Amino acid sequence: MNIQENYSLKNHNTFGVEVSAKYFAEIKSLDQLTQILRNTSVQKFKMLFLGGGSNVLFTQDFDGVVLQLNLKGISEKILNDNEVLVTSQAGENWHEFVRFCLDKDYGGLENLSFIPGNVGTSPMQNIGAYGTEIKDTFVSCKVLNLETLVVEEFNHEKCNFGYRESVFKREGKGKYVILDVTFKLTRKDHLIKTEYGAIQFELKNLGIENPTIQEVSEAVINIRQSKLPDPKIIGNAGSFFKNPSIPIEQFLEVQKTYPEMPHYPQEELVKVPAGWLIEQCGWKGKQIGNVASHELQSLVIVNKTGLASGKEIFDFSTMIIESVKEKFGIELEREVNII
Repeated sequence: MNIQENYSLKNHNTFGVEVSAKYFAEIKSLDQLTQILRNTSVQKFKMLFLGGGSNVLFTQDFDGVVLQLNLKGISEKILNDNEVLVTSQAGENWHEFVRFCLDKDYGGLENLSFIPGNVGTSPMQNIGAYGTEIKDTFVSCKVLNLETLVVEEFNHEKCNFGYRESVFKREGKGKYVILDVTFKLTRKDHLIKTEYGAIQFELKNLGIENPTIQEVSEAVINIRQSKLPDPKIIGNAGSFFKNPSIPIEQFLEVQKTYPEMPHYPQEELVKVPAGWLIEQCGWKGKQIGNVASHELQSLVIVNKTGLASGKEIFDFSTMIIESVKEKFGIELEREVNII
């Protein structure tokens, strides 16, 4: 295993920010991982585990060891006529994994097509889109306990999933590395989720009335490509902010001033689209220096010139947060991990 010094991370973060790591190594097996973690000269440095680099913003050089998890492989276990367990190693690309499942006609992940990143980071923030979240099909994941270097299994309950979060972003942060993830998918009686208006509209455009899981995936890909920038072309990390959920009383108060505000009731809370809030504050397409809010989706911050520093992007996001807070009294929370 080759440990490299002063290694550029520009190609390892989808913002394309030019930062470097003091040390960098690519991990291709559990043995390699435990070997490097037992290395006493490595132990004195802080450590960062990197997947696809699609949900991270580096605001400075990383003065420690960056380990890129590149564990590969997919396995299947048929349970019965209608159910199958599919296990993916952490280093598999998420969209390629979804495509693998669709090629086998396994249903449950089609609404999550075209989300950037790797499988290993998907449970961390309970990735979701168009009415589906990881937690809907998640069974378990194997993790390495960084203190004991023992492999443990986390079931659904232990992961304690929430909106764009899990135990791995809260009390378990920095304590575990996800090695593989297992999903329970359908083989024939697929639950087709098309309640989102954008999916219905796109299926209608495609002339499809009774969609297959593959056609739902196609619709989702078309939607994402039409409004979300490709990180290979312009640096971004997808949705930069979470959609805020606010108390009903607060919502009713804000609604008096903004009756047209879109909203989604959730028991005692009301979810409000962060993109709409940002757009109302005049940020859509706005550029300051090297950074901009995307012209089609204000929830996405882009490295417009390709020359932005992580600090520039972070400061731009702070201005958006302050602007929304001042206008609506609602505090946005960053979805992207800040390093």
